[in-house]
Amino acid sequence: MPEVAVGSWSRDPQVPLEMLESLRGLNHRFLDLLATRTSEWRTSPRAGVPVELAARVAPLSTVQKGAIATCPYALFDLRFHEDEYWLNRLQAAGQWHIHDEAGRDDGTSDFVRLALFFAWHVASTTKFAARLLLGMNEATSAAFRGITIDCIPALCATEAMHLAPRWSDRPTYWDALTRAAARPNPAVLRRVQLSGLQLAAAVHLS
Repeated sequence: MPEVAVGSWSRDPQVPLEMLESLRGLNHRFLDLLATRTSEWRTSPRAGVPVELAARVAPLSTVQKGAIATCPYALFDLRFHEDEYWLNRLQAAGQWHIHDEAGRDDGTSDFVRLALFFAWHVASTTKFAARLLLGMNEATSAAFRGITIDCIPALCATEAMHLAPRWSDRPTYWDALTRAAARPNPAVLRRVQLSGLQLAAAVHLS
């Protein structure tokens, strides 16, 4: 399958193209991580789901994972839709600094650090992109806007344990996504990718 660039089919005019490209890179990196991490996330409340998904993602080629990554939303989840959780976490952000971050620096922590920097940037520079891309409500976006950038790395030690595939409770979505990526038909993959927008909307309506 030829690699699908971020295009008009997946682009919301409220989201800058550069932001979508950055998200695409994070999604691809997350898929690479998902394909190789089968035990480090077993302490997550979603225990077992990454192991199942790893078996689906691991056989995909770099190009196929790159095509999946063009989704106009994050494929990873750091509880961004849970306002109460993030309001409590960020309330004490002023007490943290970069040098307070734990020394553990594996692939999961590296990814979470990048994802949190991206979330802070999105929430700080656009009005609606945090909701569209990450599923954040305005209260969480405002909380991220209220902290400084040097508070972000210190969050990684605790937030790495919450990293999980988005909609990990919807195995049919992930099954359809990985199956579509393995086919030489970009239109089928796009339909599955766009179905994720319905899942995102359902979260906010529930």
